[in-house]
Amino acid sequence: MDRLWSPWRMEYIQRAAKSGGCIFCEKPREKRDRSNLILARGRFCFVMLNAYPYNSGHLMIAPYRHVGQPALLREAEFVEIFRLLRTFLIALDKTYSPSGYNIGMNVGRASGAGIPGHIHLHVVPRWTGDTNFMPVISDTKVLPETLDQTYEKIYLALDDAVKSRLVNE
Repeated sequence: MDRLWSPWRMEYIQRAAKSGGCIFCEKPREKRDRSNLILARGRFCFVMLNAYPYNSGHLMIAPYRHVGQPALLREAEFVEIFRLLRTFLIALDKTYSPSGYNIGMNVGRASGAGIPGHIHLHVVPRWTGDTNFMPVISDTKVLPETLDQTYEKIYLALDDAVKSRLVNE
């Protein structure tokens, strides 16, 4: 069986456990979207870059409401998550032309959720051969750009009509 190791993620999991706070509740309240890596806000959900990405363009889509199970999402939250997913897949395709995506949720601590009380959908662009020896040999993930560069590229890929519609949907 092949395995994908992500040892750099442990720093994030340990820090999240110590903080006791919920970034998906705290960051949107701060109204500092750019510095908090929030790319877009809908009425019920928002999109942000993962500060510890597996690949460039790694997004998370979360409801504003603190909810830990998909079955507890309100209909409007559920629908908006998938509207935002569609919008950002188009933007990521324009920006990075990935070969594919990993899209999913880790629900509960046992599944690997770093913040188990607040569900969020991960969107990870993938390319053939995007795993290499660096994470295994040197405990280092090589990303070809900074988070600020990733933010700018994806934000620019959203057209003005989409940007204005995100808050109004």
